Amino acid sequence: MTRVIAILSTTALVAIALVAACSDSTASSDGNDADTAAKTVTKAIVQLAGTKGNEKTMGSVTFTQQGDGVLVEATVSGLAPGKHGFHIHALGDVTCPDGKCTAGHWNPAGAKHGSPDADERHHGNLGNLEAGADGKATYKRLDKMIQLNGAHSIIGRGIIVHAGADDLTTQPTGAAGARVAQGAIGIAAEK
Repeated sequence: MTRVIAILSTTALVAIALVAACSDSTASSDGNDADTAAKTVTKAIVQLAGTKGNEKTMGSVTFTQQGDGVLVEATVSGLAPGKHGFHIHALGDVTCPDGKCTAGHWNPAGAKHGSPDADERHHGNLGNLEAGADGKATYKRLDKMIQLNGAHSIIGRGIIVHAGADDLTTQPTGAAGARVAQGAIGIAAEK
């Protein structure tokens, strides 16, 4: 009987030690430990998918911290030729087939809608993408307003590509029309 108790006690101690060891290694390798949470985000990424009826529209957007702003680069395909409003929206909820779960433009300062280079504008107004006859659009611009860190971070927000051009003046959205593609902004893997 004493021998059975000793074996059970030893087995229990080994099990506890293994669980503790696994817990420690998991915390440091899954990206959820305190050290990871405190790191500065330097790059974010979005995978765009077409909304209902626009399933052929797809693309990607990256946001990379630069010395004096955030470099925004996008490649989108499956668009109608012409200009398309391109905005960061308040929520990263992409569960609505029409893209409306992303809510309105990201506008923490309560500013008026304007061009990406205006002194006053929504944080989320990136202007327009322009698709060629092949339906492909690219975008590259250094933005001095959006942030990857801090109280006004874009991480977790949504990206919307609209059916029409953003006129850069109509309040509050630029009259860009329906939402043809959507995505959520996430932290990119460090490479």
